[in-house]
Amino acid sequence: MSPESINLLYLSLGAVAVLILLIAWLRLNAFLALLFAALLMGLGAGMSPAKVATAFQDGMGATLGGIAGVLGLGTILGGMLAVSGGAEVLAVRLVKIFGPKRVHWCLMILALAVGLTTWFAVGLVMLAPILLTLAKETKEPFLKLAIPMLAVLSIMHGVMPPHPGPLVAIEALHANLGKVMLWGLVAAIPVAAISGPIFAKWAVKNVQASAPPPVAAPSTESERPKPSLRATVAVLSLPVILLLSQTAVELWHDAPQQLKNIAGVIGNPTVALGLSVIFASILFRFKREESLKVGEKAIATVGMTLLVVGGGGGFNRVLRESGAANAIGEMALAFHLPTLVFGWLCAALIRVATGSATVAITAACGLVAPLMVNSPGVNPELLVVGIGCGSLFLSHLNDAGFWIVKETLGLSVSQTLRTWTLTETLVGISGLLVTLALDAVF
Repeated sequence: MSPESINLLYLSLGAVAVLILLIAWLRLNAFLALLFAALLMGLGAGMSPAKVATAFQDGMGATLGGIAGVLGLGTILGGMLAVSGGAEVLAVRLVKIFGPKRVHWCLMILALAVGLTTWFAVGLVMLAPILLTLAKETKEPFLKLAIPMLAVLSIMHGVMPPHPGPLVAIEALHANLGKVMLWGLVAAIPVAAISGPIFAKWAVKNVQASAPPPVAAPSTESERPKPSLRATVAVLSLPVILLLSQTAVELWHDAPQQLKNIAGVIGNPTVALGLSVIFASILFRFKREESLKVGEKAIATVGMTLLVVGGGGGFNRVLRESGAANAIGEMALAFHLPTLVFGWLCAALIRVATGSATVAITAACGLVAPLMVNSPGVNPELLVVGIGCGSLFLSHLNDAGFWIVKETLGLSVSQTLRTWTLTETLVGISGLLVTLALDAVF
């Protein structure tokens, strides 16, 4: 490795350490801490002050451009589920079916169904009202229910098409989409068990965290009849169906162009959630004034979250433009590891440095793809799964998902590090071990 690359590695580690110090010890506002850490990284790497500021601004805009509408509309939809009583109706039925002691398995099944087609943030804000209501109804420890749900949503995001990272990997490594989905589901079962229910038992004993109260219905809503179970399931299913429609049409090679155009619009995450909010307001019989109140209250709760998520995107862009990601790739190449382990390591290191699973997968595939020529025995589908698991490793303060989990579940930074960060670390490590075992057997 060149001395410049080594210096960039030390600098990126220092920037992350400063970030953690500012937030966890000095209690500085997270957005300001991300801005100062980005300035330290960029200026230390030799970027001009103007270039650092521009990179931070562009990264913030790119991140919010892709997630602001999704997070805002998803939160409104979750608020409608809670205020209407739909989340309570579903929670009560789930408790009757599974029993209060096994309801976390039900949340994992819901997370699997929702997470197959929706972004991690979308799935989390959709399922949060149900999680909070179940925690209240069952009196079970909050983390016992939350961690398994988070683990499944995360795994789906990292290894299962049609999420962007796995699709990039399938294209770059010439893998078969159907086989990736098959191996992804096979690997997800033990990985979700280890990082979900098994880890949750430790977390419940060692981390004190209480569930934030579910969204309370306004006084004008006290006489509102609760929606039926069928209506609640329909509201939850619509965004999943709309998002899946775009994927289905893309897989249909001979689909009419007009159908592709329609699916491209309604399958867009922001449009799909916007239509779902309108559908929910009609099905739950909200008056116009009531819908506005629920929306305003929901958006008010995510204001700071959006700012911090944008700051994380700005910090990520500065890390990338400073050359830190390339330096990490050089370090991984120097180890001469087996292709599957090398791909996982590249993804894991880039994930830790940049905070983005999609960036980690994209960069790792670029480093691994040339090795495939000289490694004919490598299973490309398992390689996609392994890289996907590596891209989920060690989510911390430079990851937008970290802040979304923290704010949505009402956790402190310390609690989020000891729960979400450890969950993601377990997903990454157990994912590598399971993938290696599948590769050895099959």
